[in-house]
Amino acid sequence: MKTHVNTTPLEGLVVIDIEYNRDERGFFIESWNKRDFAAVGLRQEFVQDSHSRSRHKVLRGLHYQDMRAPMAKLVRCTVGRILDVAVDLRVRSPTFGKWFSIELSSDNQTQLLVPVGFAHGFATLSDVCEVQYKQTELYQPSSEGGIAWNDPDVGVEWPFPDPILSNRDQNQLSLKQYRENPAFIFP
Repeated sequence: MKTHVNTTPLEGLVVIDIEYNRDERGFFIESWNKRDFAAVGLRQEFVQDSHSRSRHKVLRGLHYQDMRAPMAKLVRCTVGRILDVAVDLRVRSPTFGKWFSIELSSDNQTQLLVPVGFAHGFATLSDVCEVQYKQTELYQPSSEGGIAWNDPDVGVEWPFPDPILSNRDQNQLSLKQYRENPAFIFP
């Protein structure tokens, strides 16, 4: 199955589409193949898979792990639809504070590779969604951080103004606060 990598305006953040087989029975996809990903320049080593389920209007994010446990994620939606968002948090990057979004769904099978240095989050567009992601680092609560989903300095265009949030996501840093003690510096 052929792997297609599409760049985004944010350096290092890429959209991945994989050719897959679909017929009247359903579909089959190799969502990750080390050899095929390496052939297109993606050489991440994954150490953990995570899986979440959310109901309509749940917004999770915007999260990251700092350089004590830097984590890249390969994200896909296996049930339903989400608006997936990544924000560049690499101070001195030409795109610092900029965001990119894409709809990921069980129908389009598209994936987003979120590199180290980005915050990540998503909003559930369907009645329910399931999101699965491969991670290059183990989850470490002590290295976890986040920025506010609704920070006007970032300006993410979410699909609804009143999402369902965790307590943690209701109290994340603003981009201005993050800049005072940044987790990532662009090389």
